[in-house]
Amino acid sequence: MNLEDIIQETKTYYCLECGKCTSICPVARYDPSFSPRTMIENALLGFEDELIFDQKLFSCLTCYTCQQKCPCDVDFPVFIQKARVIAQNNGQHGVCAHSGQLQSLARLMTSPDIKQRRLEWLSDKYRVSDTSDILLWVGCAPYFEPIFEDIEFRALDITEASLKILNSLGIEPKLLPNEKCCGHDVLWTGDIETFLKLAQDNATQIKDSGVKKIIFPCPEGYRTLKLDYPNYGFGLDCELQHISEFLAEKIENEGLKFGEIRKKVTYQDPCRLGRHLGVYDAPRKVLKSIPGIEFVEMEHSREDSICCGTSAFTNCDSYSNMIRTERLSEAASTGSEMLITCCPKCQTHFKCATVDKGEEKRPTPQIEVIDLVNLVANAIGD
Repeated sequence: MNLEDIIQETKTYYCLECGKCTSICPVARYDPSFSPRTMIENALLGFEDELIFDQKLFSCLTCYTCQQKCPCDVDFPVFIQKARVIAQNNGQHGVCAHSGQLQSLARLMTSPDIKQRRLEWLSDKYRVSDTSDILLWVGCAPYFEPIFEDIEFRALDITEASLKILNSLGIEPKLLPNEKCCGHDVLWTGDIETFLKLAQDNATQIKDSGVKKIIFPCPEGYRTLKLDYPNYGFGLDCELQHISEFLAEKIENEGLKFGEIRKKVTYQDPCRLGRHLGVYDAPRKVLKSIPGIEFVEMEHSREDSICCGTSAFTNCDSYSNMIRTERLSEAASTGSEMLITCCPKCQTHFKCATVDKGEEKRPTPQIEVIDLVNLVANAIGD
């Protein structure tokens, strides 16, 4: 695919140069050198080098804030994603956070010679079944723990809470012992070759497993398998649900009840779950169903929610920290004790902003950040 094809596919030709994309972009709000409008202009004027050899290409959060407000429905996030493929093919890459460990892990998983030990954390405390027709998507949670040890974040806590919830409902889900990274990050940073290998492997495993439903604690895995796999020829013949949707359905259809938790909380809409997939009501329905919870919205919520500041663990910089600090300040201004989210990456980014590192002291509001499933698991009790 060349730049002309990308322009056609993403409706870039319809751009009115109104500048709404840049005016509402969370990155451009802090970084005056970042401009979605300028990137579109460079593409339309044929200045390909100015686009693909600019590191700012990898700073876009692909949060879909701009696309929602574009009067001509230009799909700027997809424009960015596909332009990054051209950039990658020309040796250009974003700056990978955490020494590129997570990107390297994704590429390692494409090797047929590597057998994972991704379920070593699983204990007899949880019930799973190889014959279940419900699959719990674990994703990259087993690999997050050593990488984010310094900010005291354990993604497997979210996985285990999900298992606890499913077990409490009489469900013993299947787990895939050789499940691979969904490919979200490599896709959105332009490494299409790695993405296709991961997608093909995962799609084959899922079809061979015979499952009828997949439940996702991670919005990025959910978005990738629901939208991107079919778009690249790897359609899945089963139902896909984020766990918040699954719980909201149980509340509505089966009268699912929770124990009391007396907390004032607010909620962060993850970009992939919210603007990418339109899932806003389900997490709120779950929160409002927990007795004792006082739920309050932030000033910017639902479609207008502010991103956590980094996408695909790439180009995480001082501007990223400003964005997440702004969001944490907004959460704290509600008087909430907890900021609830449904995305492991949101939690890593917010926790990173609130943890002091060495001599660096950040004037960041301190508010507890936890995943919705951890809150629900606490409401279920032992």
